[in-house]
Amino acid sequence: MERKSIGAEKALQKIKHFCSYQERTHQEVKDKLYTYGLYKEDVEMLLSQMIEEGYLNEERYAIAFAGGRFRIKNWGRVKIRYELKQKRISEYCIKKGIASITEEDYIETLQKLFDAKKATLRSEKNIFIKKQKIQSFLMQRGFEPALISALLQKM
Repeated sequence: MERKSIGAEKALQKIKHFCSYQERTHQEVKDKLYTYGLYKEDVEMLLSQMIEEGYLNEERYAIAFAGGRFRIKNWGRVKIRYELKQKRISEYCIKKGIASITEEDYIETLQKLFDAKKATLRSEKNIFIKKQKIQSFLMQRGFEPALISALLQKM
C-alpha cells in the first residue's frame, strides 16, 4: 500500500501540536513523522527544527517522566532507568531525570510501600515467606535491593 505524504509544512504543524500537549522523546516524534509518509531528509530536518524551537528536549522529558512515574506510580529508580533506556534516552538525561527525585521522598515512598505490603501480609505466619513476598513486591516496583534489605533487617 502506497502511503501519501502530507508534506513537510503540514507535518510540521501536526508534529508541533503532537509535542505541545505532552513531552515526547526524539524517537516518538521520529516514528510519528514517518507515519506521515515523509522521507528521511525531511524527518531529520523537522526533528532538528523541533529541537531548536524548544518543542523537543530529552532532558526535560526524562525529568518529567521520572517525576511522574515516581509520584503517580510509585516506581523506584531501577524501573525508571530501565523504562527510559527502552525509550532510547541518553545516559546523561537518564541521570538528570533520576536526580530530580529527592532522596527524602524516595525513602519515604519506599517506607510507605513497605508498610502497606506488610499490612496486607498480616495473616502470613512464616516470617521468611512474608519477607520474600515484600522483597519481590518492592523489587518489581524498581527499588534497589540494598535499600529493601535494610528495611527487611529492621523487621
